[in-house]
Amino acid sequence: MDNYLVQLGQQLGERLLHSNRYIATAESCTGGGVAAAITAIPGSSAWFECGIVSYANSAKQKLLGVSAATLECEGAVSEAVVIEMARGVLALAEADLAVAISGVAGPGGGSPEKPVGTVWFAWVTKNAVIKTGLKNFEGDRGEIQKQAVVFALEGALTM
Repeated sequence: MDNYLVQLGQQLGERLLHSNRYIATAESCTGGGVAAAITAIPGSSAWFECGIVSYANSAKQKLLGVSAATLECEGAVSEAVVIEMARGVLALAEADLAVAISGVAGPGGGSPEKPVGTVWFAWVTKNAVIKTGLKNFEGDRGEIQKQAVVFALEGALTM
């Protein structure tokens, strides 16, 4: 794991531990990369609750309660879906903060409206504070995933 990811994980852990809060993750295109970055930090069990990788739409529905209507109307790579994913993992977990990610990591799967590199993020707190972000990353699949993990951790630090 690169030094910047470790640094972000440590900073997030210190902040959450200091405020006696836990985080949970709901990931799609990053395949658990955020959870892996967090759990690479020794002692992360004191502030990390759980991570769910819901790659398929059916998993988003079954595990996180994302509505079929939202998936059909907005698509899996959308602001509405990541908000529902974050709310869903918060409902399952004993966490205070959730981060959710859904995007097109490539090399295929993109469209003119949502090209490869399009990634939506949501950070949602137990108190219903919601922050979202849309990024269009460049690079191959691994580079897009890594950039998405970094952005998710940076966003969590602001919550």
